[in-house]
Amino acid sequence: MIPTNKNFHPNSLHNNGYNFDELLKANPLLKTFVFENNYGNITVDFSDPKAVKEINRSLLMAYYDVKIWEFPDTNLCPPIPGRVDYIHHLNDLLKDEKDVQVLDIGTGATCIYPLLGNAVYGWSFVGVDIDLDSLDAAQDIIDDNELDASIKLRQQFDENNILTGIIEKEDAFTIAMCNPPFYKSAEEAQGANRRKTRNLGTNAVRNFAGNNNELWYVGGEKAFLHNYLYQSSLFKEQCKWFTSLVSKKENIESLQKSAKKLGAIAFKIIPMQQGNKVTRIVAWKY
Repeated sequence: MIPTNKNFHPNSLHNNGYNFDELLKANPLLKTFVFENNYGNITVDFSDPKAVKEINRSLLMAYYDVKIWEFPDTNLCPPIPGRVDYIHHLNDLLKDEKDVQVLDIGTGATCIYPLLGNAVYGWSFVGVDIDLDSLDAAQDIIDDNELDASIKLRQQFDENNILTGIIEKEDAFTIAMCNPPFYKSAEEAQGANRRKTRNLGTNAVRNFAGNNNELWYVGGEKAFLHNYLYQSSLFKEQCKWFTSLVSKKENIESLQKSAKKLGAIAFKIIPMQQGNKVTRIVAWKY
């Protein structure tokens, strides 16, 4: 077992660490990457992109009924325990909503939020991305796991838009979710990668990979979030809640002020912590 992490949502299956017996049973290919560290813990090398991908694939196979999860190594490999936490917090927000329809902004090649939300709560999804190759990879995952009835994909063709050009007149979403790009430029993302590599004490490449549209956006996270917030005001009648992860705490105050000016009747800040990483979800509605 990896040491426990009680910071996850109470509904999480991962508060007691990783059970490698269960993971290896679900995915024998993980055995190649498993070893006992100096503290006597069974683990994998989290600086190795292949090991990271395999352990997250194993989690999906063991706990979320995902049989096949293949995507290019150039795309972000999401850490499953952190991603499913977002889903659990959204469920708290929705309370007793029935027939939940979710808009996943930036669904990516891994299709991770639709996979998790459908597996845990039976939600239906529309996943959106600007990158056609990512959507092709996501569609393959959907097809391989026979989820086409529950997960649909749409392409955003205009990099200046987030919701405009995606939400249609007949749409009625219960909630929108988003994991926005963190960086302002490719150079800033590369600098973060170098710092992360030094901290890991290895010569590994970014252990979660990531292509341009996943990692950076002109103006960074703040610009993306304010664009998303403004565009949400154009679709007040077609989505009950709009939400996003927010990495930088300093971005919250301006978002809250702007939401009020745009007529939001509720604005919530939901803290999330996984290990040493502290982040939060913001949620608003009109």
